[in-house]
Amino acid sequence: MPGKAADKHRQGQGGPSGGRAGLPRVLRAASKKRDDDVSTEAGDVADAGTGVKALVKPPDQLELTEAELKEEITRVLKANNPHAPQNIVRYSFKERAYKQISHVNQMAIHFSYNGNLIPKDSDEGRRQTMKSTTGAEKAPAETSAEASEETQVKDEQSTGDTQAAGEETAEESGPEVAEAAEDEEAPPTKKPEKKLANQFNFTERASRTLNNPLREKACQSEPTPCKDFSSTVNQWEIYDAYVEHIQKMEKEKEKEKSKPQAIKKEEVKKKKERKFTSLEFQSNEIAKVSKVAKIMERMVNQNTLDDIIQDFKYFEDESDEYRDQKGTLLPLWKFQYDKAKRFAVTAISWNPKYKDLFAVGYGSYDFMKQSQGMLLLYTMKNPSFPEYIFSSESGIMCLDFHNDYPYLMAVGFYDGNVAIYNVKATSQPSYKSCAKSKHTEPVWQVKWQKNDMDNNLNFFSVSSDGRIVSWTLIQNELVHTDVIKLSVEGTMAQGPEGLQLKTLGCGTSFDFHKTIDYLFLVGTEEGKIYKCSKCYSSQFLDVFEAHHMAVDSVSWNPYHSKVFISCSSDWTVKIWDHTIKTPMFVYDLNSGVGDVAWAPYSSTVFAAVTTDSKAHVFDLSINKYEALCTQLVVTKKKNKITHVQFNPVYPVIIIGDQRGHVICLKLSPNLRKMPKAKKGQEVEKGPEVEIAKLEKLLNLVREPANKTGL
Repeated sequence: MPGKAADKHRQGQGGPSGGRAGLPRVLRAASKKRDDDVSTEAGDVADAGTGVKALVKPPDQLELTEAELKEEITRVLKANNPHAPQNIVRYSFKERAYKQISHVNQMAIHFSYNGNLIPKDSDEGRRQTMKSTTGAEKAPAETSAEASEETQVKDEQSTGDTQAAGEETAEESGPEVAEAAEDEEAPPTKKPEKKLANQFNFTERASRTLNNPLREKACQSEPTPCKDFSSTVNQWEIYDAYVEHIQKMEKEKEKEKSKPQAIKKEEVKKKKERKFTSLEFQSNEIAKVSKVAKIMERMVNQNTLDDIIQDFKYFEDESDEYRDQKGTLLPLWKFQYDKAKRFAVTAISWNPKYKDLFAVGYGSYDFMKQSQGMLLLYTMKNPSFPEYIFSSESGIMCLDFHNDYPYLMAVGFYDGNVAIYNVKATSQPSYKSCAKSKHTEPVWQVKWQKNDMDNNLNFFSVSSDGRIVSWTLIQNELVHTDVIKLSVEGTMAQGPEGLQLKTLGCGTSFDFHKTIDYLFLVGTEEGKIYKCSKCYSSQFLDVFEAHHMAVDSVSWNPYHSKVFISCSSDWTVKIWDHTIKTPMFVYDLNSGVGDVAWAPYSSTVFAAVTTDSKAHVFDLSINKYEALCTQLVVTKKKNKITHVQFNPVYPVIIIGDQRGHVICLKLSPNLRKMPKAKKGQEVEKGPEVEIAKLEKLLNLVREPANKTGL
């Protein structure tokens, strides 16, 4: 017996199934499967170790040398799609043409799959959660019954096995095996988890702030005193009340008369300040819609004046073919402002950047009736109302736009002051001369010049006091330097104590050379024209005995560097070569000439206006003896034309008169003829052609001695 028990004990420890005899049947099956897997893996390793490795080579493989095999080939991977089209074209409505698209979509989709995820808060998500919860309530009862039956069967089997094994090994193992069997119990049943069809779970979180406790606060005021009153009123009492009121008003008037003037002025200032504050508030409110209102106003004007706009853009007077090279001026718009009717147009200037914008200065040429002045900016897009309005204490006599800064304007006044206006800023001048540095007579013309060595803005002015002054803007202050004084030769004035003083000429106009920076011309009230230099302050380069009366305007030709034009109240317009003392051309217009201007598109075309309300347009290349167009512009009596200016781009001129009106007129085709092309050749354009055209005319007039000298 002891031998048999020992054999059974050894079989339970080392035999193929003896060590697992005391385990449950399920655990024994799992361990057996694990042993089978281990055995198969060992067999595979053994086969792999005994077998011979053979490299399979495809028939089309290239045979490379060792150097080629060791060579490193770099490949750059880019995100661009090679199959993406590079020449997609779309129509641009802005430029009215087909344009190639610069950005091409480089994304290539290799795989796409439509998922079945449903948001938890959607209707479908709620339905599925309801189904899952109702199914989960039924499932636990069934699963619990099935689980209990399975556990009972497993327990019976396990107990039977354990009893059989216990009987066999009771003698050898004793209490150890029994304790191990008791420790190994059946695994606890897991509760089934709630699984939704939609696994994309959304979580919601919320937080709540603490509510501050409410506090009540109250105050009570004292009741206002009340008093009962009753009386009867008749006509006499009403009459007495009116009499008392009239007496009070008379006493207040007497008190105001007895007040000193200083107190009155203070009260008037306070009233004005109140008005200004209210106006500022209104201006802030209006500024919000000012831009939109301007656009709407322009649209309305373009609709109402559509026929004039069409004439300006497209109309060409075909009747010029039958006028024998004569031309006409077609009236387009009339610019006027109600508050400027009592002023005369004293200056006109086109903006160098915005070709439809021009500035008009208002003052008075009647020196006995001087008052305030105005500066208005008009645009051809809205002829009914000015774009900008500036008022001044003194009449404006001249103005000029800066070429590089088109929002800056230099202005000269009748009282001798000069100022710089900034259109972007307030209605007041940004910089103004002081009483010490200003001219003592009216400023007749101002001209911007190039910046100085320190890059400071500067401009020149000419006045009746005989001084030509350079104004430089240094640290927000206008600093002046006298360039030259127009002294009249051969005339001396008797001063105090027998001193002999030089008399100064009265400057009325000036112009700077287009290419020679230091050279400029000055016209005077005595009829002389001085050729001056910025480098010499006490000597003139030359003097021209030009006119018998005041020189109203002098201007260099925009193309030819030697030619300039002048006009005067002695009814004449003269064209000069500054190297010759005598004029090249002289035109008598039978009335005082107020202004003259060169055309920007031709070296031989100029316009002049006279005091008999007529405009004259000349083209020397067509007719060098008389004007191609002489037209009455203003029909009212006691009205004169004062200034004329050509538009730098469009074929129009603007003319100002003494009633504050500015008239825009279009030049007919005969007044702006360009040189015709020869057969088989293109039309020659450019400044060289214009210079040659004017030089050809001058050679016909010059004397032989002057020709050889040139």
